[in-house]
Amino acid sequence: MRTRFDVGDMTIHRLVEAEYGFEAIRDFLPALTPELLDENRAWLAPAALDPAGDRAILCFQSYVVRTPHHNVLVDSCIGNDKSHPRRPQWHRKTDRTWMDALTAAGLGVADIDFVMCTHLHGDHVGWNTRLENGRWIPTFPKARYLFSKREYEYWLGAHRSAPISGMAESVLPIIEANRAELVTSDHALDDHVRLLPTPGHTADHFAVAAGRGADAAVFTGDLIHSPLQARYPELNSRADTHPAAAALTRRRFLERYCDTPTLCCAMHFPSPSAGHIRRWGGGFRCDYVR
Repeated sequence: MRTRFDVGDMTIHRLVEAEYGFEAIRDFLPALTPELLDENRAWLAPAALDPAGDRAILCFQSYVVRTPHHNVLVDSCIGNDKSHPRRPQWHRKTDRTWMDALTAAGLGVADIDFVMCTHLHGDHVGWNTRLENGRWIPTFPKARYLFSKREYEYWLGAHRSAPISGMAESVLPIIEANRAELVTSDHALDDHVRLLPTPGHTADHFAVAAGRGADAAVFTGDLIHSPLQARYPELNSRADTHPAAAALTRRRFLERYCDTPTLCCAMHFPSPSAGHIRRWGGGFRCDYVR
């Protein structure tokens, strides 16, 4: 399983926490018809579709970008000890899989300079914090954590109405520790790393682009989950908060990077997860770098 990519003057590491048949693909992509699934079954299975139950196989992972200036973590995955009662695979788990992947990349928690959270769903903020003596503290002691201000305010309002464990365990402790920077979704960190507004999946979701002078690599967050959505960008996931905006964002993103040298690093595509976007009829495909 490839976990390292050298792109220009940067090195990108995949930190995989889990990869499995997440849920029935027609539940996850509600507009997917049985006929369309059957037309695409041959190329989806077995990497992106588990034939047992037709479950969409998703990878849950982070990316670390080592630039000449900083070590940047894009999304912090599921985390340990977090409350996910509806997801038994995630609920209060205590494994070392993600931390071992960080170590294998030659890094420790003190080496991360910035954490970019593309949005604030629980499987993208989990390792923001760790449990120590009953308290949630920042996992990366020297890092600044970048949240979209609009995204944060949306979820804070929702949390005040009905408590959200991801906010309580993985986001608010970062705010309270004064480690957060609330930014716009087009914020530029430096000459190598910048954010791209990609709304739709959530209120102010962003992607992350990296590379000096050009987008040598881009990190999708949750603007796309399955390779089937590349071929048919109008297929929304059930988790897209604003479906029309999500479909428009997805197609614009794929058009932008189609037939370019940009390495597209998808958060949930099956391993090896990263490749180049190519046109496929009226849609697109990802040609993986293996």
